[in-house]
Amino acid sequence: MDNNFLAAIQTNWYGFVTSIFVFAILFWLAKKRVSFGKRVLIGLGIGLIVGILFQSLGALEYKAISTFGSIYVSLIRMLVIPLVFILVLNSISSLTNLDFLRKIGLKTFAWFLGTTGIASIIGLTIALIMNPGKGIQEATPENFTAREIPTFSQVILDLVPSNPFNEAANGKVVPLLIFAIFLAVAIIKVGSKNEESVKPIRDFLQSATLVLHQVVKFVIRLTPYGVFALIASMTARYGWETIQELGSVILTSYVAMIIHFVLIFGGLVLLVAKVNPIKFFKKIYPTIAVAFTTRSSYATLPVNLEVITKRLHVSPKIASFVAPLGASVNFNACGGIWPAIVAVFTAQVYGITLSGTDYIILVLVSIISSIGVAGVPGPAVISTTVVLTALGLPLEGIGIVAGVEALIDMGRTAVNATGTTVTSLLVANSEGEFDREKFNTSKDEEIELQAV
Repeated sequence: MDNNFLAAIQTNWYGFVTSIFVFAILFWLAKKRVSFGKRVLIGLGIGLIVGILFQSLGALEYKAISTFGSIYVSLIRMLVIPLVFILVLNSISSLTNLDFLRKIGLKTFAWFLGTTGIASIIGLTIALIMNPGKGIQEATPENFTAREIPTFSQVILDLVPSNPFNEAANGKVVPLLIFAIFLAVAIIKVGSKNEESVKPIRDFLQSATLVLHQVVKFVIRLTPYGVFALIASMTARYGWETIQELGSVILTSYVAMIIHFVLIFGGLVLLVAKVNPIKFFKKIYPTIAVAFTTRSSYATLPVNLEVITKRLHVSPKIASFVAPLGASVNFNACGGIWPAIVAVFTAQVYGITLSGTDYIILVLVSIISSIGVAGVPGPAVISTTVVLTALGLPLEGIGIVAGVEALIDMGRTAVNATGTTVTSLLVANSEGEFDREKFNTSKDEEIELQAV
């Protein structure tokens, strides 16, 4: 038998056994109730060590490990089309009252989606300036085919779905999103005339959403294993020096988030609501603190409701609509800033050039997909997956940055929750549901700083 073939089997066998051993450790940590974020970081750390060791042994050592990373990426890719279609359809069609949707809902969605679009532009701009990923070079995946750069008119035509089933089969996300929006609006319209006629489809969408949520949970739980495999294989090929460059992703993300937090949120509070932004940020400190420490918009929701009604003095009618919706839909950082940064990072790492039309698609997809990830575990992963798919970029980029996501997610959640609070103030102010006098004169009520 060929000696090279025997060597290949032996070295890949080492990688396979190592992977199983590491997976066993991560599984044991999960059983010991070690937090998800810590397990992702542990997977990253072990991946760095294994990758450095394998780099000294030869090029074939990481092959088996990279296979596990490819499986993780394939599972994420599996979710994109059904998840986006069902969740966008369910999220919009669940708004049954068109009058209420027009009066309060449209304003709320406009602020949510508008600020997400601005966040995407900020993330894109800062990423292009700071260029995260410079110095890291990955080989383009074997099954990857670069997209031809279309003209602007072709981009517009491609947004119009001609055959939804064909679009889904070819992985075209944007036309499918638009088709889902058309269907959702039609469901609302028909339901406003005869609720019983659309009840079966609404029930189906709710059931399908619950099932998809569970599938997403299954895949997201594999993240520590996927991170280990992707980081180990990358380090084995390119060494520790390349991993140091991931620090630029963290820095880029926080610079973009701080700019969005101060300039956009502060500017809207000052210029639109005519409220002192420093006083506003002091009043919503409990929301920021809980969001940053828990990394969960849902855990922050009870505190945010208390802050909005008792500290900002927004009417409960507005707060009870905007705050829960914001916890599910408002993803300025997860759906706007982060996908833009990861897209630029991925393009840089794989040596792919993005055009001006790509940047436009990036912003538009970020806005639309932020609706579709409503209530999904790991919304940043799903939003980023949708954006990378729409741009035709390798999804492996998500796995490369996943190891530092826990550090970035704290800031992302704080930005998301703050955006919901800002929108509550803006909508209440426009509807005469904001007590400005109490906001300026009353003492702040104590809010418990704990996860719920």
